[in-house]
Amino acid sequence: MPTTQAAAALASRTVAEIAAALPGATAVFRRHKLDFCCGGEVKLTDAAAAHGTDLATLEAELAALDMPEDTVPESATSLIALIETRYHAVHRRELPELIRLARRVEAVHADKPRVPRGLADLLAGMAAELEDHMQKEEQVLFPIMLRGGHPMIGRPIAAMRHEHDNHGAHLRALAALTHDGVPPANACNTWRALYAGTRKFTDDLMEHIHIENNVLFPRFGG
Repeated sequence: MPTTQAAAALASRTVAEIAAALPGATAVFRRHKLDFCCGGEVKLTDAAAAHGTDLATLEAELAALDMPEDTVPESATSLIALIETRYHAVHRRELPELIRLARRVEAVHADKPRVPRGLADLLAGMAAELEDHMQKEEQVLFPIMLRGGHPMIGRPIAAMRHEHDNHGAHLRALAALTHDGVPPANACNTWRALYAGTRKFTDDLMEHIHIENNVLFPRFGG
């Protein structure tokens, strides 16, 4: 368990730093709707104030988590392998089914007031952009990293960060369209499955962006 001094120091660290160093912190941040992936470069105290979240409550929840000294793997090779298998492959596998479910819900429940009109098109657009983004990483950025880096690596990293910001904007649109993934009380099983899938996709993509922005990229000066 962390010391009182360590817990108190959290308030002056950025949300991104805490998310990268403290296992379980991302779940706390998601629960309080604090952005730790694209908008994480703000101090915890400022993030709490901006969202009207009680700082003491946040600190208590974070302090209840274990704080090991070294939680980030040293090997860039292992990190990249994790990103490709746990996130890239999963996005590619799950998004087509989410798009299919969304088209079905939009068609069958077109007369319902809370039907997520436009969700299938949003997901399809996200899938296309993600595929382009992941291919750039797999074919250009990651091979450079696996060779030990390059003096000009800052450029592709900056481009990936910019695209991450766009993904973050799409996630906000997804949350608005699906009421944060909460289906109406009378939703059918397909609708419920769709929203369960969008919630998982949101969590996965946020974790994916977090690992790249706050763990992998800084190792190469980006």
